[in-house]
Amino acid sequence: MFAVVAILCRPHGHPAGKASQGDESSRKQVRIITRSDGGATHFLVENLELTEVTVTLNFDLTNLKGTVEFPYTATFPPRQTTTAFRLAPVEPSKASHYSFTNHYLLGSNSAVHDDFYRYNLPYAPGHAFRVTQGYGGIFSHQGSNRHAIDWRMPVGTPVYAARGGLVVKVKDGSDRGGAHVRFDCDNNYVLVRHDDGTLGQYCHLKQGGAKVREGDVIDEGGLLALSGNTGYSSGPHLHFAVYRCRNGKERESIPVKFRTAEAAAVTLKTGKRYTAAPSMSERPLYGSLRGQRANSRL
Repeated sequence: MFAVVAILCRPHGHPAGKASQGDESSRKQVRIITRSDGGATHFLVENLELTEVTVTLNFDLTNLKGTVEFPYTATFPPRQTTTAFRLAPVEPSKASHYSFTNHYLLGSNSAVHDDFYRYNLPYAPGHAFRVTQGYGGIFSHQGSNRHAIDWRMPVGTPVYAARGGLVVKVKDGSDRGGAHVRFDCDNNYVLVRHDDGTLGQYCHLKQGGAKVREGDVIDEGGLLALSGNTGYSSGPHLHFAVYRCRNGKERESIPVKFRTAEAAAVTLKTGKRYTAAPSMSERPLYGSLRGQRANSRL
């Protein structure tokens, strides 16, 4: 006997808090399924997302014992249904009952960032933009967004991939934004999974400005989107962060270094302008995209 339980989730908030408008469809992508087998109940996680999800479940048990300790956090692979654990009665002759809460985030809690990687600036070679909020910025770069970067950038500026990977989530249908957290759910973004399991997030994008689709594989320097001013934003800018999950409710951003025209490994500082490095022969040309589906949208 199978049962499906809808999972409560905040797949990719920015900053941590409310879910974005696109999350309604995301809720259908990850489900908890239960299967009764004799006196035991098996719990499975169905993940239809394009990347791993990290799930945290907490149970209130009466006369039941699990094969794992609660709260339970684990990462589940994409496009699969995976057995997580089972519950069985402590005393089969007595009544048993359970209730639980559950949350998930896109990404893996076991991802290990490649600290030797040097990220490209996410705009065209030779162009320079000022960092308006760096690591630890007082406006919104605290907590899970501590190691994010904001560049002041006119609406419609081409945004390029700072690092290549798989495009796992795209939202570009919103036309709302403002300097209040109530606009957080109106944020447009592109989310890219890197080969070390971390996720790169590009936020506040222009309505209709995405140049890739979910499932595309993008090279470093490939065109992703057009910048905008949607979501929780005090003015037109681009927000970028690399993060991993801690559990199903919390994520952590990761400090990274960038390759610029001035230096090979730079920690960006608030108030400074940085020029994107010219493309080098051993790196992909700007605008290169391996995923053929996205080419028609460039």
